[in-house]
Amino acid sequence: MRKKIAFIYPGQGSQTVGMGESFLEDDKSRQFFESADQVMEKSLSKLMLEGPQEELTLTYHAQPALLTVSSMITERLMRAGIRPDYTAGHSLGEYSALVASEVLEFPKAVDVVHKRGLYMNEAVPAGEGAMAAILGMSSEDLENVTNEVTDSTGVVQLANLNCPGQIVISGTKAGVEQACIVAKERGAKRAIPLDVSGPFHSELMRSASQDLAKVLSESFLLNAKIPVVSNVKAEPETNAAQIQDLLVHQLYSPVLWEQSVRRMIELGVTIFVEIGPGKVLSGLVKKIDRSVTVIPVYDLESFEKAVEELTQ
Repeated sequence: MRKKIAFIYPGQGSQTVGMGESFLEDDKSRQFFESADQVMEKSLSKLMLEGPQEELTLTYHAQPALLTVSSMITERLMRAGIRPDYTAGHSLGEYSALVASEVLEFPKAVDVVHKRGLYMNEAVPAGEGAMAAILGMSSEDLENVTNEVTDSTGVVQLANLNCPGQIVISGTKAGVEQACIVAKERGAKRAIPLDVSGPFHSELMRSASQDLAKVLSESFLLNAKIPVVSNVKAEPETNAAQIQDLLVHQLYSPVLWEQSVRRMIELGVTIFVEIGPGKVLSGLVKKIDRSVTVIPVYDLESFEKAVEELTQ
């Protein structure tokens, strides 16, 4: 019996200068970089290959850059005869999953995530929002903390439910700082402020979601050829209208990553292929369930290794 495979895609924070470079000797792979440059009307590829890292990390650069590398590697894997049964991505990574599942054409997706980055950047002025990772606390206990702090200090809520014992909170700077203090008082092991440019996946992103809804409605999403497991519901989805609606909600709703991975395992997935720079999701999947196989693909060497392993 063929083993079920999921392609999973990292979100913001995984970007690094030089990502994707080892694939560029291949003509088809290089076209992804060239296409992104055309859509952006600037040399995104130069920024990806040469930096500086600070410039690449700006949300409206990081999003199209990560999408470009992930989509390029996906095309190479599919060309090698490896196709997933499901796709999923963490936050921004969901758009890479949509390209893999043929919901969005790559150039259109570059345009959408670039605008998504701009809207997210504009929604909350830099310095007014924050995010932090809380380690060693249950989601129920942490939600009690964030609800109390929202009432007393400022908006803060659960943003990413990543894996057992690792939850990211997001909201106003004051709200996040206070929630970190209270969470530690109530038994959280650590509270780590994250180096991000805004309070992603919180109510503060609602204004950006209205602009995103308009862009998505003009983007001609197609029904998914491969089911995409949505961040918002942690369920596989193929209907274009439903996917569009979920992407709008995704901006201000928590990323149910742990639940998404568990759902894919319930559906029979035993191999998770993380596609794109870094190994963040590979680490999270292993913390969720040690019994599954995790294969990160981020450069030519890891790609060749993955093809060998997956085509045996």
